[in-house]
Amino acid sequence: MATQSEAALEKCLIDKLIEGGYERVKIRDENDLKINLKTQIERFNKIELSDDEFHKILLHLESGTIFDKAKKLRDKYALKREDELIYIDFFNTKDWCKNIFQVTNQVTMKKTYENRYDVTILINGLPLVQIELKKRGAELKVAFNQIERYRHHSYRGLFQYIQIFVISNGVNSKYFANNKDLSFKYTFSWKDKENRNVSSLNEFADTFLERCHLSKMIARYTVLNETSKSLMVLRAYQYYAVEAILDKALNTTTNGYVWHTTGSGKTLTSFKVSQILAEEPGIDKIIFVVDRKDLDYQTFKEFNSFSQGSVDNTENTKNLVKQLLGPDKLIITTIQKLSRAVARHKAIEQVKNQKTILMFDECHRSQFGKMHDVITSFFTNLQYFGFTGTPIFAINSVDGMTTKTLFQDRLHSYVIKDAIRDENVLGFSVEYVGRYRNKATLDIEVEDIDRKELMESEDRMEKIVDYIIAHHDRKTYNREFNAIFAVSSIEVLTKYYEIFQRKVHDLNIAAIFSFDANEEIKGDEHSRDKLERYIQDYNEMFGTNYSTDTFNEYYVDVSKRSKDKQIDILLVVNMFLTGFDSKLLNTLYVDKNLKYHGLLQAYSRTNRVLNEKKKHGNIICFRNLKKATDESIRLYSDESASEFVLMKSYEDYAEDFNKVLEFLMDVAPYVGYVDELPSEKEVAEFVKVFRELLRIHTRLTVFTEFTFDDLHISEQNFNDYLSKYLDIYEKYKQSTAPEKVSVLDDVDFEVELVRRDNINVSYILNLIKELDIDSPSFEKDKEFILDTMERSHELRSKIDLIQQFIERTIPQIEDKDKIEYHFENYIDHEKKKAVNNLADEEKLDHDITKAIIAEYEFSGKIRNDAVKQSFEEKLGLKERRSKLQRIKDLIVELVDKFSW
Repeated sequence: MATQSEAALEKCLIDKLIEGGYERVKIRDENDLKINLKTQIERFNKIELSDDEFHKILLHLESGTIFDKAKKLRDKYALKREDELIYIDFFNTKDWCKNIFQVTNQVTMKKTYENRYDVTILINGLPLVQIELKKRGAELKVAFNQIERYRHHSYRGLFQYIQIFVISNGVNSKYFANNKDLSFKYTFSWKDKENRNVSSLNEFADTFLERCHLSKMIARYTVLNETSKSLMVLRAYQYYAVEAILDKALNTTTNGYVWHTTGSGKTLTSFKVSQILAEEPGIDKIIFVVDRKDLDYQTFKEFNSFSQGSVDNTENTKNLVKQLLGPDKLIITTIQKLSRAVARHKAIEQVKNQKTILMFDECHRSQFGKMHDVITSFFTNLQYFGFTGTPIFAINSVDGMTTKTLFQDRLHSYVIKDAIRDENVLGFSVEYVGRYRNKATLDIEVEDIDRKELMESEDRMEKIVDYIIAHHDRKTYNREFNAIFAVSSIEVLTKYYEIFQRKVHDLNIAAIFSFDANEEIKGDEHSRDKLERYIQDYNEMFGTNYSTDTFNEYYVDVSKRSKDKQIDILLVVNMFLTGFDSKLLNTLYVDKNLKYHGLLQAYSRTNRVLNEKKKHGNIICFRNLKKATDESIRLYSDESASEFVLMKSYEDYAEDFNKVLEFLMDVAPYVGYVDELPSEKEVAEFVKVFRELLRIHTRLTVFTEFTFDDLHISEQNFNDYLSKYLDIYEKYKQSTAPEKVSVLDDVDFEVELVRRDNINVSYILNLIKELDIDSPSFEKDKEFILDTMERSHELRSKIDLIQQFIERTIPQIEDKDKIEYHFENYIDHEKKKAVNNLADEEKLDHDITKAIIAEYEFSGKIRNDAVKQSFEEKLGLKERRSKLQRIKDLIVELVDKFSW
């Protein structure tokens, strides 16, 4: 039976959508799109527009970035007509079923190249959803790559109103939000309430693309992140959790909790449900309750990034009282402040009978004490809901209290096994390091040692530090990532810190812990005095000026520099083991006893998804936590979860590699044979097999014991095959025959596996946003940015541009949120200047030169005839040939410099 073609798949989808109530409309090009838009705006607003009025609306709609357009979509346009203002709506965000739904296909957009888009869903005439299809059997990422190409080279104007992209090969279907920076890692499968994938295009069209649901996903479940100027569409499990809480809050008086595994986006879920409830007239206050002040800052920052100014965090109890009595409906505070407020302030008696909803960010923290009772007994018209990645059950309860006894019904679950299967978080590679010799007779396993003096012996700790220094670069891919080192006590932390200080290495080590002013002094120094010294070391390292008196500011800076990868290893006791999210953290060193929720929370600091190179979180245990790890995973998933959550052993991966290597030998028995492969089908087979070897190799290289001696191929031979693999990729990428269909079109090369780092413009711009020209650390922070770029092969050529931007433009920018906007203008201006300079200096035709550069940016090819055509002076054959090569080299250099 023949494979269903892309065209047949497209027809089936359109028929399905029409059957579901979509109107079929024929849109051939951008002009048709605008004609249809005028008709639909008039129909939606029940108004007639003159051509001049529509032109004004069109000018309004077509200006701005993708993010600006997302805001305009949800806003109104004030159209001045004689002596009155008429407000034009573009999208009904409240009654989402009342929008107008159309479907079209094969819209042609022309820019440098002509592109045709598969299926476009129009809502009120605007293209809000774009669907790219590939034939059955093609890899789904190929459709994603096609969207990336279209987005860079032909999506413009009204097509920048796309909110959601959908990709499908008929068998598998995924969706994702439209943003400037896209990653296949952030494409999502739709699911049913039981977390079963809705994969087939037919089923996906019935559920996700159903008119009211799709409109609801755009209107209610797409968040506009004000900090990153990006769109965030909720995943299926987040959607079901919000819907369940809304149903409970609006239709019952009972409470509930959501169990979503750590790292699955709990803050976004809680923000969205809080935001929706705040719009309900029958609800007076939504109080979002966090446990500790370190989490208070992080949650406040994240909430306001989703919607600037949406929340005022309360700095003290007095401010909290003022907010409770004021008009603010959404408040973030700590459980400690809220319990003090209700216990001591008679002024808030007047709010005790108001309809109040408490949202607990982690329902297993301090709420298990008296504070929970004090708060819940004060409010008479109260509902409360909790979020947790690690609920408390009877087996790990505190004083017999469980999450269920406190919060009643579980409203939705999404456990770690589900999240790893869906690639929303990573699994863990756990290594147990250490066996210590008892001077009597026996080697003692780490788990059998409960003698404090042996565990905290200087000799043992020296060996552990030596191990970390020796293997840290391997674990973090030469510091593309960083690490946390969790230890058992402040006393142990200070020993480790001082050992690190004595050793020879170039790692940036920082330490943070909380101190008690009235604690018993051990030794000759209070822990605060030790921390003071460590903070002074930190100040010297980064040019800052913190002390224990400014501990909160120090905490925030440590958090920021950890996320920016300026700190290689952060020493902690308990801080940062919950609530700290950093995609660039991939390793946790552990020298402390952990169990149940504490263990999974700590491990989960490492498992945020980033790219192809970050395959799992590395956990290196210097105590034998094997039994505790297995028990924790069983508790928070099920008996069979270990195979999903824990990565295989080194020996297993080496065996897997050698098995796949046998397949490679069948396809290409020696390196030179790759050049002799008779057809594209065989070449594609080689790419797929070698890609699988690369994936396993990436996992193997992080193990301390990795050596090519365990593999049935030498390192040299492996690298020779890798060279052939990359040659095929480059040859395929530079192919300039758009009409030719290649088998390799259906294969993704995953070149991320062989890239040396993950530093990109977004990372650099985030560092620039944090620059403060008035800070004493400004010069060191600037130097860090430039040094980081120097180490990146891809960014090295752009250092001068960034340095000039920092020194000349940054001091003139008042609003840091507009740095990206100013940066784009700066790059555009500098590029135009460079192109003009090239044309002037080399005596080239300006227009032809610009066209050559545009074509090279799109296709990766420079046509010799076009370059020769650009020459304004007559040259001899030898000079012409020399100049041709020079111009091509200069164009490649220029495009490389200005490609961001």
